[in-house]
Amino acid sequence: MKQTTICKAVENTGIGLHKGLPIKIRLEPLEADSGIVFERSDVGAVFKASYENVIDTQMATVIGNEKGSISTVEHLLSAISAYGIDNIKIIINANEAPVLDGSSIGFCSMLDEAGIKELDAKKKIMVIKKEVIVKDGDKYVKLMPTSSPKLDFTIKFDSKAIGTQQYIFHFNKKNYVEQIASARTFGFLKDVEALKKANLGLGGSLENAVVIDGDEILNPEGLRYEDEFVRHKILDAIGDLSLLGYRVFGDYESFAGSHKLNHLLTKEIINNPSAYEIVEIEKADVEVYEKVLA
Repeated sequence: MKQTTICKAVENTGIGLHKGLPIKIRLEPLEADSGIVFERSDVGAVFKASYENVIDTQMATVIGNEKGSISTVEHLLSAISAYGIDNIKIIINANEAPVLDGSSIGFCSMLDEAGIKELDAKKKIMVIKKEVIVKDGDKYVKLMPTSSPKLDFTIKFDSKAIGTQQYIFHFNKKNYVEQIASARTFGFLKDVEALKKANLGLGGSLENAVVIDGDEILNPEGLRYEDEFVRHKILDAIGDLSLLGYRVFGDYESFAGSHKLNHLLTKEIINNPSAYEIVEIEKADVEVYEKVLA
């Protein structure tokens, strides 16, 4: 099994969630062993999609360096991970990725348009060898060894519009597109109003988020899935875990996880070298991994 990139460059334009301004995004092919690289074309900043470059996780995953940063990268990275793309350049002319419709399905469409091609280098994955867990009170995220990777996420909110939801997602591209990619980000009206007073969330609307007021969903079209909220949490987790630099071959489990806990989990894994192994997929290994990596 070989490393991959995209066949051709593709572009799109969308609104930024926080500033509400149009943002241009361009995806370009990269050679083998380049990884996922971001470029801020407006300030000349270049940095890898890596846990080492995470600078904030309060409201979204933000990566960058001293020259510049890009916020809300998790939806795009989630799609790239699900499509099994190892090497790609992402050029953005602002300090946040476009939110599109609040899910990752728009980024999936871009990747479908670009196409995927194999490169002359072996694919590498991170195989989890022992359990690693990060806790914050009763909240936790963890990774465990497995023979068939899945993400098991549970959330619990006081709002009756959400309540307690659990979803178990068995990881492969087809399942991702059908079960996860269309799940939108969500928030509460009271928080949206507070953000706008702080000059943030200016691009947020019912067109790119599910908005809850008390126990009611304000979006006139309703939900895309009955449990759309927890499915979006899985979407986010896939993007956050991709910052390890490899597709993770392990079971992920979470109760009330967050970008912050996911980031702490990636650091905890790297700080425990016995917890993982970077594996080059040989011809003999393909049957073991191909269902997940397809």
